[in-house]
Amino acid sequence: MSRFDEARIGTKAVWGGEKDYLVHGATQVPVIPSVAFGYDDMDEWYDVAIGKKKGHIYGRNTNPTVQAFEDKVKLLEGAKAGTSFSTGMAAVSNTLYTFLVPGDRVVTIKDTYGGTNKLFTEFLPRLQIEVAFCETGNHEQIEKEIAKGCTLLYLETPTNPTVKITDIKRTAQCAKASGALVVVDNTFATPINQNPLTLGADIVIHSATKFLGGHADALGGVVVGNDEELVEAIYHYREINGATMDPWAAYLLLRGMKTLDLRVKRQAENAMKLATFLEQSDLVESVFYPGLETHPNHEIAKSQMKGYGGMLSFAVKGGIDTVRELLPRLEFANRAANLGSVETTVGPARTTSHVECTPEERAAMGISEGLIRVSCGIEDPEDILADFKQALESVDATISTN
Repeated sequence: MSRFDEARIGTKAVWGGEKDYLVHGATQVPVIPSVAFGYDDMDEWYDVAIGKKKGHIYGRNTNPTVQAFEDKVKLLEGAKAGTSFSTGMAAVSNTLYTFLVPGDRVVTIKDTYGGTNKLFTEFLPRLQIEVAFCETGNHEQIEKEIAKGCTLLYLETPTNPTVKITDIKRTAQCAKASGALVVVDNTFATPINQNPLTLGADIVIHSATKFLGGHADALGGVVVGNDEELVEAIYHYREINGATMDPWAAYLLLRGMKTLDLRVKRQAENAMKLATFLEQSDLVESVFYPGLETHPNHEIAKSQMKGYGGMLSFAVKGGIDTVRELLPRLEFANRAANLGSVETTVGPARTTSHVECTPEERAAMGISEGLIRVSCGIEDPEDILADFKQALESVDATISTN
């Protein structure tokens, strides 16, 4: 065993997966934009083409820069295999379409990301695939639905945007007993805070656009697992359907991941302080953050997460009217539909995570029009707290005056 094998995750985030792709003494993995890779030896070309020998033949299939990114994520998640995608939703949809056929049954939770929810409510039913929705955190209901028949259990924990928690180990054991595949979206937690493969998941998904990249400048998705045949099947679907990661995006994601450990720990620190502060505000109805002891799933989060992450949400009194007044008053926050970046980013679910859903659909998921999602950045925590304090006080004064 090498010293690297025993290294902690912060060290692996910096060094992992890159050594085999360095050239000419470079200390950084190069961007290789070439679409095609040529061979003089026809037999070698054929062996690479059919997967008998390692190598690259065409950019839609594989690329050295992209493979370096995949290898780094594999190391951080403790996985044996991985493949990447052009976006996070490509990773989600390709995984589902790889394994599901008409007549199959999916068990999932109500609180998945809006785009994922649309796959479950709109696209999969077109293929005569049944989807059973369970209350997030109601493990008894999840287990009952699995017992009725389950091809694939799909979890997202923490959820977007309400940061609810599902017990991965418990539900995965139940699903495995029924012969179901277990897929977990680990985007919010990141490999720093949670490793679903160690808890029984078969496939782990990340929207690499978010925390992995961390700088809001590259789109990407990635899937990893320990069953190489499962991941190979997803890769085969992706290579034929074409949702390939761009080499330049892979380079930016690799660069971002070098500071993943530092960023995520600072973001979690900021999120905890902000969540605690928001609980004291008279303008705030409720705060959702798994690190708070008041969170209904706090003990589960404590048992399966190393940290509680940089995401939180809170609901304000007055609904969307208060949101309209509050968010423009924040100076150190982007009002945008993104998360996981070094800058704090805020937005209501109606224009971010669940913009694809109707107000009625959001309400059915427990997402009020006054819910604000916050992705904490790496700013000084005192500045974030002061910024939210002045914005809340300003709105409160305006409401009192009116």
